[in-house]
Amino acid sequence: MEKSLTGGRFLLVTILNVVITIFELLGGLLSGSLSLLSDAFHNLGDALSVVMSYVAHRVGGRQQTRQNTFGYRRAEILVALLNAAVLILVSLLLAVEAVRRLLHPEPVKGDIMLLVAVVSFLANLFSTILLNHGAQHNLNIRATYLHLLSDALASVGVIIGAILITIWQISWVDPLITVLVALYIIYESWPIIKQTFDILMEGSPDLDYEAIAQDICQLPEVDGVHHLHAWLIDENNVVFSVHVNMENLPLSKIEPIYRQIEALLCRKYGVNHVTIQAECRRGKDESLFYDQNDWRHE
Repeated sequence: MEKSLTGGRFLLVTILNVVITIFELLGGLLSGSLSLLSDAFHNLGDALSVVMSYVAHRVGGRQQTRQNTFGYRRAEILVALLNAAVLILVSLLLAVEAVRRLLHPEPVKGDIMLLVAVVSFLANLFSTILLNHGAQHNLNIRATYLHLLSDALASVGVIIGAILITIWQISWVDPLITVLVALYIIYESWPIIKQTFDILMEGSPDLDYEAIAQDICQLPEVDGVHHLHAWLIDENNVVFSVHVNMENLPLSKIEPIYRQIEALLCRKYGVNHVTIQAECRRGKDESLFYDQNDWRHE
């Protein structure tokens, strides 16, 4: 865990979200504002999200074991996927309710709505600042950060709506803002869904594999590359395996070539973990990427 993301920060963010939730629930009931009520439930989800994010972050930092030789970093990916999926689901439900209120407007007390929204915005803004640094480097924290950021933006929308309602008594502004915020949240959450799903499905990272093969083949004693595999443990750690054709060399001469390949992959392509299998003629005519038909014909 990054030094700045201590348990104390996560605890403070959780407490803030619980307080905001209670405050907005009361404010929403007193003012009749759907956007405040929706933001209250959203904040409750955020509090749970922060707790899950912290637990997953701690679990993800555990050392590898015999049962989990790659460690536990996927715990954070699972929680990021869950957080983003819940965020999209809640946004869809709120959008449906907002449409219903657009068709059948209900009276809203703008002054109460404005006061609650301003306090909520300040609290949410402070929470996002606390998690801002970690969100740049960690999908799990980024998903939680988006929860908090979306609440801050929702509060801005509620403030604008409250001003319009107070001055011009335009009640339909309240559900309209709810719809706009819901759409924004879905737009921001979808890339996290896609990225976490790709990681869990062991999708390949975005690397130039043909260039990698060419770079490896340019090293001394290397005649070919095949059966290349690459996948992500999390959004930052790339695992790479490859079969390399070489001349019939003793192990003492092969190991320095291994180190050159590892250094090349780490320095130029950001690969963290490399497994290399040296072969003489076996597989020399096979494709760069694994094809099960290659094995059937051996």
